[in-house]
Amino acid sequence: AKTELNIATPRVIAKTGWRTDELLDSITVVKEQYDLVSLLIGVNNQYQGKPIEEYEIEFEELLQTAINFAGGKKENVFVVSIPDYAFTPFGNGNPSISQEIDNFNLVNEAITDSIGVSYFDITPISREGLDKPELVASDNLHPSGIQYSRWVELFYDEVKLKVND
Repeated sequence: AKTELNIATPRVIAKTGWRTDELLDSITVVKEQYDLVSLLIGVNNQYQGKPIEEYEIEFEELLQTAINFAGGKKENVFVVSIPDYAFTPFGNGNPSISQEIDNFNLVNEAITDSIGVSYFDITPISREGLDKPELVASDNLHPSGIQYSRWVELFYDEVKLKVND
């Protein structure tokens, strides 16, 4: 049985298609503090061929900013790995996409671990997309609601416990 949580409407800052630099440019105006902050970014850095070294610098800055948004409480921040869009009709099983996504995820996981923030690897779920079309949205690229639900199932209990502590 799932526990019911009373939460305010989440504030989503990033926009579809943004890279790390675009998110960095936009969050400078955010002054609020939050009980829970998540970070998932990088697929558009990869898709647009931006250097992974640039991603590394900007991801670390974004993660530190996320911690600041959580009032300095690392335990109230979590990072979600980048899903692999090679496993969608758009990506068509392209192995070079998967390799690049793996490289970006190695970077974001190493930074997350070094800072001591929780990291959740949803990439394996995304890699079921060609075998399970219900995991891909009707645009043939993005995760479906069903896939997002699977992600939440992966980290729900751990994230919920931290917020309730």
